[in-house]
Amino acid sequence: MQGSSMHGAGSVIGSSRMEHSYVVLPKQRNQGPGIPPRGRGVSAQPDASQFGKAMEESFVVLPPPAASVYKCEPTSDGAGTNVPSPDGGPQNAPTQPNNSGFHSTITVLKRAFDIASTQTQIEQPLCLECMRVLSDKLDKEVEDVNRDIQAYEACLQRLEGEARNVLSEADFLKEKLKIEEEERKLEAAIEETEKQCAVVTAELKELELKSSRFKELEERYWQEFNNFQFQLISHQEERDAILAKTEVSQAHLELLKKTNVLNDAFPIWYDGEFGTINNFRLGRLPKIPVEWDEINAAWGQACLLLHTMAQHFRPKFQYRIKILPMGSYPRIMDTNNNTYELFGPVNLFWSTRYDKAMTLFLTCLKEFADFANSKDRENNIRPDKCFKLPYKIDNDKVESYSITQSFNKQENWTKALKYTLCNLKWVLYWFVGNTNFQPLSATVSSQAEVPAAGSLYSKQPTNPKFQS
Repeated sequence: MQGSSMHGAGSVIGSSRMEHSYVVLPKQRNQGPGIPPRGRGVSAQPDASQFGKAMEESFVVLPPPAASVYKCEPTSDGAGTNVPSPDGGPQNAPTQPNNSGFHSTITVLKRAFDIASTQTQIEQPLCLECMRVLSDKLDKEVEDVNRDIQAYEACLQRLEGEARNVLSEADFLKEKLKIEEEERKLEAAIEETEKQCAVVTAELKELELKSSRFKELEERYWQEFNNFQFQLISHQEERDAILAKTEVSQAHLELLKKTNVLNDAFPIWYDGEFGTINNFRLGRLPKIPVEWDEINAAWGQACLLLHTMAQHFRPKFQYRIKILPMGSYPRIMDTNNNTYELFGPVNLFWSTRYDKAMTLFLTCLKEFADFANSKDRENNIRPDKCFKLPYKIDNDKVESYSITQSFNKQENWTKALKYTLCNLKWVLYWFVGNTNFQPLSATVSSQAEVPAAGSLYSKQPTNPKFQS
């Protein structure tokens, strides 16, 4: 009830008119133990000065929504109200205290507390402690409001005390004209600015269009650049691969240029007492009988080598005795075009044609050596440096050993064949040094065990294996 009087009922009491809807409560002179005392500054009953007349009865003032529950019909003396009877029907409630029962009194109080709780959002009835806290809070709010009022009043007094400059009519018109002129200027500036804004907007649209075109051109440029870069990288890789292949081919070519083809094709060496060409032994010994197939193959290689060197210098070299290399069955043709077989087997006592063929081979080798000597003299080489055979050839003899087989010891025949292969190797060295072939490498020279190129034609070979 006190909360209701603070929030809801207080507003009703302070209004210009008083609602006549109220509930008359029985008078209680002595306050019961369950009713809390009245708080400071809060009145449970309206003051008599607020209404203009004194009311002896206790009553509860209801707000307009709650008052509509009770349809009040003032009596003739203005002190009665309609209170619902216990059986549900309306009953005229007089002002005397014992005109209603205890039940209706409790019902009215409960309804009043419910209405107060609805209006104040505070559970009613309040306990003493809650009422004191609420009262202190309200006092603090009142003090804050009073301080705001004092501050507003001070500000109002200060403003009222300030001197006021009131313009005259002429000054007001001048100021007005001046402001109107400024307004016109500002409007003109606004119009000019709007025109400039329109121009700038058009330029901006044009620049955006150009920017979009430039972006397209830039994308196309980067795409073409990437394609060109890819093609360039591919071309560079292909070029590098070709250059690498060229370098490998060039190195291979240089190696081939430095390679002694004839020496690789016709390696002349020795195997004990035998001279060898392409690992084929040439000759026979009593204790080491060499097959005729191997001897024939060795003669075939020797004939092919001498024929190749003689053919290279034709027509300068008068190739009178012609060699016909035919594998393991070579033949020799003399100046009268008579052909002699240079292959076996032959009889030791009857080998005239075979001996003639070997003698013609020695004659052809000697003629080629003489041609090599003449070429050196033509090139102004000193006589002691000109080419000459290490082993002298005289008709059918090499040094003092006959190359014929008839009535000849096998040891002497084998020795003559070995010296013949040594002379052929020297002729091969001269051929390599005086043609397009490159000089022999150190490995070949060491294998041949012959003097250096400067003294190649002036000294006899020092290898004891080629000597008797």
